[in-house]
Amino acid sequence: MFESVTVGGRGKSEVLVLGVFQPSSGKDRLALDRQTAGLDPSSSGGDALKRPEATGEAGSVVEAYAGKPLRSGHSRVWILGLGKKEGLSTDVLRSAAGNLGRRLAASKAVSAQIEVLPCCTAARIDAGGAGSAIGEGLGLIGWVCDQFKGTGGTKSGRKKLAVKGPTERFNAGLERGLGLALSANIARTLSQTPPNIATTSYMADRARRLARECGLNYRLFEGQALVREKFEGLINVGKASENKPCMVRLEYSPRRGRAARGVASRPLVLVGKTMTYDTGGLSLKVNNGMVGMKRDKDGGCAVLGAMHAIATVVKPSRPVVALLAIAENSISDEAYRPDDVLTYRNGVTVEVTNTDAEGRLVLADALCWACEKEDPSAIVDLATLTGGVVVALGSTYCGMFCEDDRLRSRIERAAAAAGERVWRLPMHDEYRELMKSPVADIVNSNPNRKAHPIQGAAFLSYFVKEGVPWCHLDIAGVHVAEANKGCFIEGPTGWGVRTLAYLAEQDSAG
Repeated sequence: MFESVTVGGRGKSEVLVLGVFQPSSGKDRLALDRQTAGLDPSSSGGDALKRPEATGEAGSVVEAYAGKPLRSGHSRVWILGLGKKEGLSTDVLRSAAGNLGRRLAASKAVSAQIEVLPCCTAARIDAGGAGSAIGEGLGLIGWVCDQFKGTGGTKSGRKKLAVKGPTERFNAGLERGLGLALSANIARTLSQTPPNIATTSYMADRARRLARECGLNYRLFEGQALVREKFEGLINVGKASENKPCMVRLEYSPRRGRAARGVASRPLVLVGKTMTYDTGGLSLKVNNGMVGMKRDKDGGCAVLGAMHAIATVVKPSRPVVALLAIAENSISDEAYRPDDVLTYRNGVTVEVTNTDAEGRLVLADALCWACEKEDPSAIVDLATLTGGVVVALGSTYCGMFCEDDRLRSRIERAAAAAGERVWRLPMHDEYRELMKSPVADIVNSNPNRKAHPIQGAAFLSYFVKEGVPWCHLDIAGVHVAEANKGCFIEGPTGWGVRTLAYLAEQDSAG
């Protein structure tokens, strides 16, 4: 929607945005508080509240029509509804900012002064947190991916938008929020990139470029290196495609002087399923089931976006490692088959019963490596793993599997801060029994559909060492927005980028 969104701008902004609460009851009158009203010498904002469409509902925008030059120096005054005072949160601010961004884009505004701090103070939201939420909302709604448009269509004209608030702390929050949104938008653009472009080598190269731009350490495993490291999942899942599989390792290390004193340097490890396309393999997807499978890489896209945020915005005092398991699940005479048995580097053997349950096979390689080579303080993996989690939770919650109380609490707090909902699903040992094989140790998919989303997590648990804090996030239901709502348009959401960034920040704080 915007060519760019930045903080600042000289002189008076074109649009003055005033926040207002929705009345708590039908008896109360919709009105600006005294401090906010004082920011609008023309009183045109107060006049706008008298119109029937002015409700104060969260995300509503009403424009004042002054009919005269505004003494404030702005050419427009808008009223942004923030809902009821008792319900105001950073999540509400983020969503409201998305609606505000739509209105700013539609009106081709180039600058806005956002005055919602009096309302935020009344709701006990600090200036930095409020600014960050609004920056995230504006940055997320500002995402555009039109590089695949050609001469047969038209690209919409976009404006550069400058925004600012009333205090340095609020503006610093805006900068932070826009930075987090930029990282999420990187993930969204990668998700949107079609599979004939976003091949396995393309994803590895994007990770390499990001590492160079952000000062991350980069390592690539491909070809014989996969054989040497016994990455059996990647080798077998990817061998039918001309786009060869690989594993990418990125590492963020805190600059000298930033490392926390007396804090162990064991890294937080982020693992992303990065299937650039999934045909289902020999267990072929049917009835148009392949449409949208370019997004089977969204776990890896989110991890890449998170590493960008960690290196450029959060800058934690502890190291963070990212592992991207990258492959394309295709069909040829080289394809792996149902009935094949794979032996992983940790000694676990897997009977393949369904080649369309390939994501867990490549994630297993990364989990084994993380446990054996990284000495992790915790592991978090993201994957579009099961359709079952969509049946269970729809598109409202991400399925979370985590038996470590401390890690689970941290992720719940990080997700709440990001406005990305998680819901814990069980991981009892009985579910692990579902994965037992009569031929090998375990199967990659039990044909019995019982506890389908839990089967994927139960499988992965065989590749995590006992005692290592681990969380599996199944993002299959939340990685795409199905409607134009809040701070998202229809399409990829970059789910997980901001949650992982907030997690790294909390982990750094101890």
